[in-house]
Amino acid sequence: MPLTFSLTWDYRCPFARIVHRHVVDALLDGADWDVTFVPFCLGQVHVEPGEVPIWDRPDDDTGLLALQAAVVVRDQDPDRFWPLHRRLFEARHAEGAQLRDEAVLRQLLAAEGVDADAVFTEVATGRPLTTVRAEHEAAARDLDVWGVPTFMAGGRAAFVRLMDLPHDAADARRSVEQCVTMLTDWPALNEFKHTSLDR
Repeated sequence: MPLTFSLTWDYRCPFARIVHRHVVDALLDGADWDVTFVPFCLGQVHVEPGEVPIWDRPDDDTGLLALQAAVVVRDQDPDRFWPLHRRLFEARHAEGAQLRDEAVLRQLLAAEGVDADAVFTEVATGRPLTTVRAEHEAAARDLDVWGVPTFMAGGRAAFVRLMDLPHDAADARRSVEQCVTMLTDWPALNEFKHTSLDR
């Protein structure tokens, strides 16, 4: 029976990059996991009560365009999603790419063999934005999710911060499986945080 969990993401978060790199590297190496990747907009998290939701002014947010493009690929071309997902995180955090720029996203999509015209034609319909909003709001409503990366499994959710990219696929697999096991099999654990870092 595969390990089943969901995981939130926003390409702007460096800790989401690390966790998603673990997940994608392990999946590409053959990990028997059933993973649902859930877009979660950090821009909306920072909207103050009474302000216009970011969904109603998406051009004001630096992360929504990339989330929408990725959701199109996730839903319409899933075989290309994992490599694209990893590539977008690396472009943002290792190369300083501006993922709010459609031209930059088009180059990254094309580099992974994705039809960028088809992706942005779909984005223009508004459907991907609706999907991002619905999945973000469901995570926040149902499991009190407030950030990325958050693992969700067995009706529970936990924000997880890993500090290092995986050494290899085995390390990636071990780290993710430990996170999910702690979430699902140890309900008494509420918080576990080191008081200092060896760095």
